[in-house]
Parts: sequence; structure tokens; C-alpha cells
Amino acid sequence: MTSSDGKSKEAATTMDIEQIKDCLPHRYPFLLVDRILELDPGKRAVGMKAVTINEPFFQGHFPIKAIMPGVLVIEAMAQVGGIMILAMEEHRGKLAYLAGIENCKFRLPVLPGDVLVTESTLVRARGSVGKVRVEARVNDKLAVEADIVFALKKP
Repeated sequence: MTSSDGKSKEAATTMDIEQIKDCLPHRYPFLLVDRILELDPGKRAVGMKAVTINEPFFQGHFPIKAIMPGVLVIEAMAQVGGIMILAMEEHRGKLAYLAGIENCKFRLPVLPGDVLVTESTLVRARGSVGKVRVEARVNDKLAVEADIVFALKKP
């Protein structure tokens, strides 16, 4: 399978939004990764999300002080981990379902204007189940960390 620019995804070290959309089923407003900055399929990925005040969730979270909901930060982190797994040749076309969140810690709020950079590293994979370690940073400061368990299924 090739990306929209004709390059093999496994050969790519980065992904633009069109390549991300080729890999993940998510779409606006739930696609929470703008770019993959580094990709080593099945091992490691670094993705980024530019957080803007125009995000629909900021209308209600919170009207007085806009903060990106923690569950959406986790979702953004899970999507970067999903890309890392789904970019592997043997997993292309599958869906990565969130199966668990472990050891999650929220350290800093994510605000409009922030660039959320998520690093995902494979901890283990066995059959259709695995675990990734994810860390999200803003300005090189750790904002959120967690271990995310995933399950792979055919659509």
C-alpha cells in the first residue's frame, strides 16, 4: 500500500495529513494528529497537534478558561500510537481499538496555542494485542504520560 504521494508508508520517516488519513479512519473533528514528525513502524513515532482556539471542544471546556480535555489529549496520544502500529505492512487496513489506559498522569494543561508533541514507543505486541508507552509534551515539558493498550481488528 502506498500513501497519497505514491511513497511506501514504511519507507516514510514523516507523514503529512493526507498520509495520516490514509492510515487512520478518524476525520474532523476527531482526527487529533496534524503531522507525524518521525516514524519507525512498529517501534516508535512522534506526532504533533497544533491546538487552536477554533477547536469545537473549547466552546464548552471551559468557556472561562479554555483547556483541552484530558480525554482528547489521551485520544491524540493513542492516534500517534495507532499510526506507529498501523504503518506496519502486516497491520495495514486494520483498526486499532483502545483497550486500556494504564499509569496515566496529567502534569500540565494543554491550552490554545500549544503544540502538542507526542512520542509513542512500542512496549510489547503479541498477536492482535499490544501496549505502547506515550508521552505528550508542550514546549519540551511533559504534559501527559500513559501506557495505552490496543487491540487490532479487521474492519
